[in-house]
Amino acid sequence: MTPSGQVRHSYSSSTFHPFELAVCGFSGSGKTTLVKRLVTRLAGRYKIAYFKHGCHRFDIDRKGKDSEVIKAAGAQTVIISDPLKHALIADGVPAQLWTRTVVEQSDILLVEGLKELPLPKLLMIDQECSMLELLDRGGISNVQLIVTPDEDSKARAERCGVPVLDRDDTDGILDFIEHYYRAITPPLYGLVLAGGRSSRMGHDKALIDYHGQKQLFHTASLLDSVCRKTWISCRAEQVATYAGYGRECIPDAYTGIGPIAALLSAQQAEPDAAWLILACDIPLMTGELIGDLARRRHPMAPATAFRHRESGKVEPLAAIYEPKSRPALLLRHAFGNNSLASYLQDMATGLVELEDAAQLRNVNNPRERLDAERLLSQQAQGPLL
Repeated sequence: MTPSGQVRHSYSSSTFHPFELAVCGFSGSGKTTLVKRLVTRLAGRYKIAYFKHGCHRFDIDRKGKDSEVIKAAGAQTVIISDPLKHALIADGVPAQLWTRTVVEQSDILLVEGLKELPLPKLLMIDQECSMLELLDRGGISNVQLIVTPDEDSKARAERCGVPVLDRDDTDGILDFIEHYYRAITPPLYGLVLAGGRSSRMGHDKALIDYHGQKQLFHTASLLDSVCRKTWISCRAEQVATYAGYGRECIPDAYTGIGPIAALLSAQQAEPDAAWLILACDIPLMTGELIGDLARRRHPMAPATAFRHRESGKVEPLAAIYEPKSRPALLLRHAFGNNSLASYLQDMATGLVELEDAAQLRNVNNPRERLDAERLLSQQAQGPLL
């Protein structure tokens, strides 16, 4: 069973997480039992975050322990940790921005409760069908799936125009959830990084001809093969030149911070898209390699990138950055860290192992250009017999 036609979810419209789903129902409808079954099955493939809302007053520390003593003495926020886990104890309702920052480190967020918010919902029906009455009155929105306990409630639920499954059909519910997540996967756009000053090369690297056409076009064509649309990233003073080649440009909205400026500017222009960025000075990149990256994209991770097998280094300038990477990148920028390589190393990046590091070699000066041209010539001639 596939999601209903009312899937309208995007990164900017999500409440806490781009891949979120709330399991809602009245007490006794089996919410926690179902969530436990789902988490047990999903946890082998995804990192799961769980947000329980609507429970009664709770305490997570025993009376007399240091953290409880200090909290009782007047500390508004207390953090406790050991080498394996940590917890934050704070007064009041958690701010939505704080919650989002924490849970976006996981692949999927399952929420129990919060039926009043416009999250996409899996609606649990009790035998009295009280939740269906609330749905009929318009008291609950964005329902993607209804889960029922018996045939009578199933017959009533099917009149709502929303897919309906049996509460014990765990396989069917899991299949529905994964179809739903695939349906809301952000589109993939391409971005040619052409905003460098080419000072070591002596002239514009984007306009060098390695493949019978300017590298700007060659790089864009590689991205066109896997992306819905491709833009050129450049400095503001370059727009007139590159636009003359028939490609739309995204000028840097940030200056003096390196390649992260191109990515942040593209994310600002299209916040609900994932961006496959590719530097224009990687002439040995192939269509096969860029296709492999796109096929092995992990849309629930913040990014997908090549990792050099021997060195373990992650390549930041031929990588896919998902929409949820933007808040963390902006935060790092605010603290003066503008390194995309550092971001990929620190985050739970989806990794694609790369056997031949030379394929991602940056060509920055005339000597490196000659080496690259020699390699391309040898490849064009094929293996010696």
